Amino acid sequence: MEKISRNDPCWCGSGRKYKTCHMALDEKIHHYELQGHIVPRRDILKTKEQIEGIKESSVINMAVLDAVEKMIGPGVSTQQIDDLVHEVTTRMGGIPAPLNYEGFPKSVCTSINEVVCHGIPSAEVILKEGDIVNVDVSTLYKGYFSDSSRMYCIGKVSEEKKKLVQVTKECVEKGLAVVKPWNFLGDMAQVINDHAKANGYSVVVDIGGHGVGLEFHEEPFVSYVTRAGTEMLMVPGMVFTIEPMVNMGSCEIYIDDKDGWTVYTEDGKPSAQWEITVAVTQEGHEVLTW
Repeated sequence: MEKISRNDPCWCGSGRKYKTCHMALDEKIHHYELQGHIVPRRDILKTKEQIEGIKESSVINMAVLDAVEKMIGPGVSTQQIDDLVHEVTTRMGGIPAPLNYEGFPKSVCTSINEVVCHGIPSAEVILKEGDIVNVDVSTLYKGYFSDSSRMYCIGKVSEEKKKLVQVTKECVEKGLAVVKPWNFLGDMAQVINDHAKANGYSVVVDIGGHGVGLEFHEEPFVSYVTRAGTEMLMVPGMVFTIEPMVNMGSCEIYIDDKDGWTVYTEDGKPSAQWEITVAVTQEGHEVLTW
């Protein structure tokens, strides 16, 4: 960590002296670092102004998912969902972040039943009674990124699938409850994984959450299978997603070798995911998208 004198301008750009701004926080972070813990670099921590920008992006993000909820149902194609996401996002002044991201061809990810994530919308894929689908919306607005996804039950869904969707949402809620300064990302992972396992499910290991805000995907990688007391220290100013992918069966997955994107459960059993964006605050946390 770069050494700054007490009376120098703070590294965060606030214009305040370091001693009255981030010095006490930096000293506390350094204390944990000396104990061998993983701590966030300064560039991972967002300023108040940056978090306000992420919040503005989040307004569009959630409005898009609200619009999807009103139109989704049996007989709707995933391409129609993509069209709606693109239209609402751009009409509100945003840009769909997935579009052309590392070659992804659409504005949103639509993942049905055994598709874990990164499902590509298509006019040929029609939602039918009994499906569960994750719609993952990511928004860029005035240079700030927001990210969230919701599960939708299409028509009459089996009790097994309903439970999977509900337990996955509970996993997010339980993880969120332990997001506060000086806890660890592993604390969150532990409660999420424990709740999934207690209900007979497994959590995907190889794909997790991520920092977000100034870029679509930032550090840290957020695992949901690690142990309490491990992983990065949570510090005010961190912004990241909580988005465990919970499988009804095995945690094993594979990527479609034809499109290079779509992730499936290895055993063909359903998977569910909810995603929110959360900021760590001085007192605890603030949910930016749900």
